[in-house]
Amino acid sequence: QVQLVESGGGLVQAGGSLRLSCAASGRTFSRYAMGWFRQAPGKERDFVAIISRSGGSTYYADSVKGRFTISRDNAENTVYLQMNSLKPEDTAVYYCAAAPTFYSGSYPSTSVYEYDYWGQGTQVTVSS
Repeated sequence: QVQLVESGGGLVQAGGSLRLSCAASGRTFSRYAMGWFRQAPGKERDFVAIISRSGGSTYYADSVKGRFTISRDNAENTVYLQMNSLKPEDTAVYYCAAAPTFYSGSYPSTSVYEYDYWGQGTQVTVSS
């Protein structure tokens, strides 16, 4: 069992930066690949980024590539999402999640169905 708690969301102007954190409970954090998703009002929950168990591999949605960076600290049981050059379309509730593997078949785990544990979410609002 893994419990996840996100923090770091808030209101920021377009072009600004935020750093989200996701703290995990338990001693099994390093056994999971960790991902970030986001959900805007009235829309589906979309994949943002994933990082492997060791942190050696990452994968991003095209919409955030070059602007967002996912990282993790296994000693601190925490995964981060550094978000730079934020745009109004980045406004959403951001969720962290734990998946058993980085890859699902030949591709990184980008579907919500591939993740076993979820946090409660943190709101990010980007004003224009």
